[in-house]
Amino acid sequence: MWFWWFIFVFDLLIPVLMILSGKTMQNHCPQNINGMIGYRTSRSMKNMDTWKYAHEYCGGLWQKTGWIILILSLLLHFPFYHSSKDVIGVMSGILCAAQCLFLITTVFLTEQALKRTFTNEGVRK
Repeated sequence: MWFWWFIFVFDLLIPVLMILSGKTMQNHCPQNINGMIGYRTSRSMKNMDTWKYAHEYCGGLWQKTGWIILILSLLLHFPFYHSSKDVIGVMSGILCAAQCLFLITTVFLTEQALKRTFTNEGVRK
């Protein structure tokens, strides 16, 4: 039973971090375009307008997606409460892979939004 609780807490880390990081990205965009901190892609780093837009858009996506993943993760865990460690471990691995897939998908969605909103030179359409 302790293993279930251990996995339960760690499986909630990704969605909780997405929610908190998303809120931070959306409300506190780094003041300077840099290669160390923030949403860093070639399209988002064209100018300050693309930089701020990418942070606001991705931050909002991370918050929404984080809440959805958090609720789904909570609901998915409870049916496995009395399962064996092997079953809990496999379920946790699949859940973690799905959470990471959702996280990666937000990058593609943000890039599409940038492409729709800005030209290749970074000028707002």
